[in-house]
Amino acid sequence: MWHGCRVNRWLLGARPRTLPAAVVPVALGAACAVGAGVGAGTAVWWRGAVALVVSLALQVGVNFANDYSDGVRGTDDVRAGPARLVGGGLASARAVKLAAYAAFGVAAVAGAVLALATTLWLIPVGVAAILAGWLYTGGPNPYGYIGLGEVFVFVFFGLVATVGTTFAIVERLPGLSWLCGVLAGLLACALLVVNNLRDIPTDTLAGKRTLAVRIGDEWTRLLYIGLVILAAAIIGAIGASRPIALLGLVGLPVAAPAIGRVHHGAAGRELIAVLGITGKVQLVMGIGTAIGIALGA
Repeated sequence: MWHGCRVNRWLLGARPRTLPAAVVPVALGAACAVGAGVGAGTAVWWRGAVALVVSLALQVGVNFANDYSDGVRGTDDVRAGPARLVGGGLASARAVKLAAYAAFGVAAVAGAVLALATTLWLIPVGVAAILAGWLYTGGPNPYGYIGLGEVFVFVFFGLVATVGTTFAIVERLPGLSWLCGVLAGLLACALLVVNNLRDIPTDTLAGKRTLAVRIGDEWTRLLYIGLVILAAAIIGAIGASRPIALLGLVGLPVAAPAIGRVHHGAAGRELIAVLGITGKVQLVMGIGTAIGIALGA
């Protein structure tokens, strides 16, 4: 039983609800490889599986690094959301830091495999992703504390993960993949924005100047709603060339309860459910669009 509790703590630290942010861009990137118009036998699909390992490992690494850095700074001492490993006293800071290093190490090894199979230019991209993941809340001047977290998420869990997956599979950079990268980035940012909306009071007290803290409660709510609507518009644009991709719009009814709660002022722990719904929206919109792109190729 003790072993089971210990495993559950580490699963909590990995933050499973954030993993759609790692899965969706890879799915979209792989779908764009199907529709890249290349000849039979050109696509190398095992590389897509390795790209998924990279993306998942980066996400878990960022989560553990965030837990460690916020914990040692005292940012997580008071939380409206689920308890964190370091801040909640569930694991030592050293153990959580080692877990972050291990996850980043897995991402580095898998990324090196992709680089050796395609181009060594992927190595500096991977190094940048790992450094950005650690410096999000780590280091002397974490950029997540000055409102730039959404930039990191949009770039690395949107554009880089999506376009990088397509490139890994077919070694091409089709325009559709960039558009899908924007979609993945918007959905990932929506997840971060609602998380930071929930934490505005505690982040303000801790001196963590997230974008939500900087622009305030009302504008953060409008930003969240805008991100979801803009994601739907991007799906519409993708549907202009791949009509079946409009399947991704089935995510809008899923998003309706979350948008309603955010619009009507849900706060604190009430937003935990919204975070869960947003993860589902991310999956339904992203995977639905990916399936449509692949079928319409």
